[in-house]
Amino acid sequence: MKVKDLKDDMHNVSVVVKVISISQPKTVKTKNGEATIREAVVEDDSGRIKLTIWGKQIVKPGTTVKIENAWTSTFKGEVKLNTSDKSKITEVSNSTTVTKPNYYVKKQYRSSKSGYYNKKKYNDEMNEEE
Repeated sequence: MKVKDLKDDMHNVSVVVKVISISQPKTVKTKNGEATIREAVVEDDSGRIKLTIWGKQIVKPGTTVKIENAWTSTFKGEVKLNTSDKSKITEVSNSTTVTKPNYYVKKQYRSSKSGYYNKKKYNDEMNEEE
């Protein structure tokens, strides 16, 4: 499966992606108590997606990993990939290449005169802003 094929409320998802960035662990409160999460940005040749790792699994930026038994959800209108302790994350060899995707993201900007407008931002332009 490719990142571009991910939609809300999918289960038992498997993808091979490159880890672009990863946050420090943080504790969040859930209806089942406190949980530790790490947030990452991952991509394949079809696009980029945010990944939330629930639990103690670790990934490193720059590595290519196979994620199995993940699920998707939508948060603030954006589809996200999620893993838990029941998911499997395996680093794959460097021979598995993930090419940089050719995609764009519509970003919404606020203009004081006309309200909101959308602007297409290609991935190279987005990287310059980050």
